Amino acid sequence: MSHFEHDATLVQSDPAIAKLIDAEVVRQRDGLELIASENFTSRAVLQAMGSCLTNKYAEGYPGKRYYGGCEVVDQVEQLAIDRVKQLYGVAHANVQPHSGVQANFCAYMALMPPGETILGMSLPHGGHLSHGTSVSHTGQVWKSQAYGVVPETGLMDYDQIREQAKQVKPRLIIAGGSAYARIIDFAAFRSIADEVGAFFLVDMAHIAGLVAGGVHPSPIPHAHITTSTTHKTLRGPRGGLILCHAEHAKAVDKSVFPGGQGGPLEHVIAGKAVAFGEALGDDFKKYAAQTVANAKVLAAALVDRGFAIVSGGTDTHLMLVDLRAKGLTGKEAEKVLGQAGITVNKNTIPNDPQSPFVTSGIRVGTPALTTRGMGAAEMVRIAALMDTALTQRDDATLARVKHDVESLASGFPLYPSYVPMA
Repeated sequence: MSHFEHDATLVQSDPAIAKLIDAEVVRQRDGLELIASENFTSRAVLQAMGSCLTNKYAEGYPGKRYYGGCEVVDQVEQLAIDRVKQLYGVAHANVQPHSGVQANFCAYMALMPPGETILGMSLPHGGHLSHGTSVSHTGQVWKSQAYGVVPETGLMDYDQIREQAKQVKPRLIIAGGSAYARIIDFAAFRSIADEVGAFFLVDMAHIAGLVAGGVHPSPIPHAHITTSTTHKTLRGPRGGLILCHAEHAKAVDKSVFPGGQGGPLEHVIAGKAVAFGEALGDDFKKYAAQTVANAKVLAAALVDRGFAIVSGGTDTHLMLVDLRAKGLTGKEAEKVLGQAGITVNKNTIPNDPQSPFVTSGIRVGTPALTTRGMGAAEMVRIAALMDTALTQRDDATLARVKHDVESLASGFPLYPSYVPMA
């Protein structure tokens, strides 16, 4: 008998890790998660990810693997593919990307060689690192240009973007961001791309669940390729995906494997399949609608308490809060709210006078709290708790707010059947 015990539980084999997982469950359960890019998966997704599928190598694609013994994982991956194609009404799907950044890199490589020019949204204006920023490989492999929002309104000016595209003549135009709260006009972007002879790619990582739920326009009819993560509003496991029309299918698949990745994570793909199946149900449509409704209520409640919202509000699941009127930086607000059990992330605002490590804003989102079942009344209460914490900031106040946060969270249990391991 080997010294390696296959059936040992985690608490038996590694009590330190078991204890830390227990601690994280408590942190998630007792706090208010307002980071716009985070969510809580179902227990079914967690079970799929923690399965024996992690043991299987499966380089290649269903029916065309470079390893034997793939007859089961072929079915798993095909289910994920079929479900996400149905979910978005798209001809082709690649569910193997390990993350949204890898999905983007592989999609760019499928469309153009290194050295071409890409035009993406400026990171300080709400874009994403992987849309051509200088610190990302995407800004080093390709020549990068950036468009932004009008600082006074916080909104995109499509005529301005069109003129910029005419000047820089990009090979690829990217739409989608990580801190833009308004609906993007995908048709306008496609017309700009067509006019300058560029490909058009949409990174819908943040809005994927809203699109699936029918509360945000779909980019699929307009984009040559659409990329996404699976763990934000889509509420699946951490991972990425690429959707495209038939004409780009072979190039996308070749770019993912063998171009950008090796063996796919079939246990994560199983989790994706479960999440896609959940998103096809009517309950998910209600969830998506409530997520947007909650964001609108929360934004309005924060405005009522003297906070400024970039662009004046939100059409989606997130909002960008400008803290300058409150005399706070994003870094300070993130720390203060964290002490009160409310998790947010510091975020730059357009033309931010602070550095990216300090920032003048915070990004706030409603996907995770909506998953827990919270509604409009809770959003108003949360705005009040945030205001109290950020306005007073003394230890006694933060302790009182944290107690109120835990009381509110207890009314919306997270993983109630979880049994501590340690």
